[in-house]
Amino acid sequence: MEVYSISTIKDVAKYTGLSIATISKYINGGNVLDENKKIIQEAIDVLDYKRNEMARGLKTNKTMTIGVLLPSLENIFFTSIVSIIEGILQEKGYGTIICDFKEDKELENNKLEFLLNKHVDGIIMVSYSGEKEHIQELLDKKIPIILLDRMIKGLDCDIVIADNLNASYQAVEELIIRKHKRIGIICGPENTYTADERRKGYIRVHEDYDLDIDENLIKNADYTVVSGHKAFIDLWNMDDRPTAVLVTNYEMTIGTIMAVNDLDITIPDELSLIGFDNIQMARIVRPPLSIVEQPMKEIGETAANLMLRRLNDDYSDFPSTYRLKTKVHIKESVSTNL
Repeated sequence: MEVYSISTIKDVAKYTGLSIATISKYINGGNVLDENKKIIQEAIDVLDYKRNEMARGLKTNKTMTIGVLLPSLENIFFTSIVSIIEGILQEKGYGTIICDFKEDKELENNKLEFLLNKHVDGIIMVSYSGEKEHIQELLDKKIPIILLDRMIKGLDCDIVIADNLNASYQAVEELIIRKHKRIGIICGPENTYTADERRKGYIRVHEDYDLDIDENLIKNADYTVVSGHKAFIDLWNMDDRPTAVLVTNYEMTIGTIMAVNDLDITIPDELSLIGFDNIQMARIVRPPLSIVEQPMKEIGETAANLMLRRLNDDYSDFPSTYRLKTKVHIKESVSTNL
């Protein structure tokens, strides 16, 4: 019978000639001299040393796992951010448990309970329900919680979001300065933080430029391809249809482009169009699509690094709100309305 030996931290210490304390500091992400880092990593590779997370968890009361709770894994915005978060946490030795609650309020609470039963060390989440009671209970227990994308009123919690109001304000402003006056917008669900903020931006820029607001030009959808398709059809079927449309998320942008193709609308001669989120898609569409770019990489990096600080008991700036700037890329899908 073949016997496998398991290397321990003592074996790594013996191999390197360094103290266990130094090696432990390196393994746990502490500051170690560069020459020692190389020696320790060489020993880990040669000895095939693997940290015993179960034993470590019993000793430190930490599982080295972070829960990630999302309303949908089909949404490219969320999955792109989670990919960045996961990469940064992995570098620091943390695993992730990712849960999708399918935009169901009851399932959101169930999945939150599931993560707690897994004894995760912290949770990064997008709340669909906006209910603060459950989250407040976790904060009271000193479990780090970081909200993404959607703020919850009355809750003192860390949050990392895009500047949604100015995202739509700047996009619509680009249309206004090109002489468009009837501008449609396809928003997300009512009473959803991101949708409400983007709607506010649309209204505010009209007020600032002293333009009348036609409520019929504001369409609510549910951040899906199908709803984006329907909302655009409704706009196009108006007697006094818009000369330009802003669509406020990626999936609804796809639905709108499908509708434009179905109706054989010529862009930008018959309609100017601005979409959301995906630069690659904007290059594929002809003519190239104008787009509002959210800072997905920066959101992911900020959330992950903030979580790591909280896990290290750094609450010096709690609660923090990071409202990150978006960019508007105007391409050939927008023309001047003469």
